[in-house]
This record gives sequence, C-alpha cells and structure tokens, in this order.
Amino acid sequence: MQANWHVAGLVVQTQPLNILAVSAALNELPGSEVAASDAEHGKLVVVMEAERSDVLLNQIESARNIAGVLAVSLVYHQQDEQGEETP
Repeated sequence: MQANWHVAGLVVQTQPLNILAVSAALNELPGSEVAASDAEHGKLVVVMEAERSDVLLNQIESARNIAGVLAVSLVYHQQDEQGEETP
C-alpha cells in the first residue's frame, strides 16, 4: 500500500475589506487552513494539503475562484511518498 501526501504554501491577496470573508471561505475548502493574515495589506498565508496532486491543484483553483480573491501565489510545494509492502 502506498500513501502520497502533498502540501502547498500559498499567499492569497485580497482587498483589506474582504479579508474576513475570503479567510472564512478558504478555511472551508477541504484540506485548507489560513495560517496567518495581514489585514492591513489584504494578504493571507494559506496551507493546503491533499493525497494527490490533481486534488491539490483543484483546491488551488477553488481558492482562485473565491469572490474577492485578487491573486494566488504558490510559494511552496512538497510531495512525500510513503510505501509499505503488503503481502
């Protein structure tokens, strides 16, 4: 049995007046968490994780489609593959 794990770090830009709504919407995405925010500048640091890369890419695209999001920048990605021999 093999288990994959993908994690991405993103910076999400929004207007400062939209930061609470965008933050709440990001936290509702599966495997997503707003780790830090700068309300004055409308920036959010978001961590996303998924078992497959295509799922992670869909999550990132979902973040881009949230009303009020101006930009999403991928700043970190890591993939970890763990294998376990099963008889």
